[in-house]
Amino acid sequence: MSFKEYDKKTYLADTARAFANRKISKREFLKKAGLAGLGFSAFGAGMLGNQRVFRGDLSTSSAYAGQAEDLTKWLKDVGSKFKGQKIRYTSEATPPTVVLNQIKKEFTDPTGIEVEIEIVPLEQVLAKALQDVQGQLGSYDLYYLDQSWSATFANDVVDPIELYKSKKDLALPGFDWDDFSKPLMDGLAMYKGKCTGIPFDIPIFITMYRQDILDKHGIKPPSTVDEFTAAVKAITAAEKGNGMYGTGLQAKSGHYSLECDWTQAIWNEGGSIFTKDKKFSGNDEAGIRGLKWYQEMLKNAPPQSTAANWDGQFEMMAAGQCALVTSWDEFFPGLDADDSKVKGLWQPLKPVTGKPLRKVSDAGFGEIPNYGHQGGSTLSLSKYAKNPDAAWIFMQWACSKEIMTRCTLTGGFAPMRLSSFADPRVKEKARVGAGTTRHLDVVKWTIDNAMASEPDMPLWAGFSTNELPIELGKLVTGQDYNGDAKKCMDNVAKLIDAKVKEAGL
Repeated sequence: MSFKEYDKKTYLADTARAFANRKISKREFLKKAGLAGLGFSAFGAGMLGNQRVFRGDLSTSSAYAGQAEDLTKWLKDVGSKFKGQKIRYTSEATPPTVVLNQIKKEFTDPTGIEVEIEIVPLEQVLAKALQDVQGQLGSYDLYYLDQSWSATFANDVVDPIELYKSKKDLALPGFDWDDFSKPLMDGLAMYKGKCTGIPFDIPIFITMYRQDILDKHGIKPPSTVDEFTAAVKAITAAEKGNGMYGTGLQAKSGHYSLECDWTQAIWNEGGSIFTKDKKFSGNDEAGIRGLKWYQEMLKNAPPQSTAANWDGQFEMMAAGQCALVTSWDEFFPGLDADDSKVKGLWQPLKPVTGKPLRKVSDAGFGEIPNYGHQGGSTLSLSKYAKNPDAAWIFMQWACSKEIMTRCTLTGGFAPMRLSSFADPRVKEKARVGAGTTRHLDVVKWTIDNAMASEPDMPLWAGFSTNELPIELGKLVTGQDYNGDAKKCMDNVAKLIDAKVKEAGL
């Protein structure tokens, strides 16, 4: 399809609305979006059609109420000039968004600025944002943007770094741009030298293990894939009769979660999804090793693993059905919740390392092989905002050191700021309990040293939620391929390489 005659954003907005209203399938939506050059991050693609679960602890938010006097004074001095204005922000249920919605009174009271936070599924976030920018409507002042939408929205959002420099009268003192993690700024917020927003959310893979089960069998916490594999097999052999398996997987046939597991498995074996010649490489030697390893892990996981997405995997962990996983760090606060059956039993660990990683220069489409699979997003200011100054003040407040730290304290999720990781309140909460932060040292290390990213290409959202998990699902459930990993991956290579060629990529 050519977009020389047909407005790209109109097409995308119509397509996104059609999917949000369930008039077209997810498969068709991703195909159309890919043709128009709109991709999704790893995590974002998986959230389409799904509801994100908040596993923090809002019940303790009152313990952290009452922001610093200097921040309140700044809000009153600067923000009160815009008293009576209303700003609107649309987002999916990210941990920071959920917490900000809980504490927004601390912004609205001193400023008199009304804030409406609309929390909807990700496909509706996209549909609303696209419709807004296509018509330059200004219906929303702030956008939550998946990291892979940067190219599409780059000309419709304000560079926050430049704005901070140019509007000194509205600049929050000590905002400190250097306090944002550089890997997150580079990976989430920058597009062709322009900053499109402020890093806001970063789900990432870490390894987690049951301390009591490993201790029971005299097994040390693993640091390598080989040690992980040996531990998983030993625990299954010893505990299967008790309903406990070595690991639990998110291997739901046809679901993006299965693709996440597979991607990490081939990276760990020194492989990649694409090579620098832009050919699918899941069927090379490293790719086949990774898939065969994953098939072996399925033999050592609860049978429901092939019907489980990430929520199902979390439920296995929380129910005491498995002892070792490498998966999303967002699980951890929920494992320590007051109503958890495994409270205090799980421990965080740096993601296990496998064979030497394939070089980024040898992978394709901007893929970054590493040991910590990630997805992320930004908070961005619309160029068409009806109340841009009021929205900019809110954006600075929401992403300030204090508020981001307090969001972490309430939600237990990975913060964007270096100071939040180091904050004494965050360190003090690194103990067993609701909203725990005791996994965050591991998360920070992973962001700084092992953050991996899937290919940055428009068609990837479709491949990662259609061709790959569908064909992998047929393999792992025995519907096709007779257990032959090479046969499965050769077929996937044919499907994907043909579409890449057709798209002229």
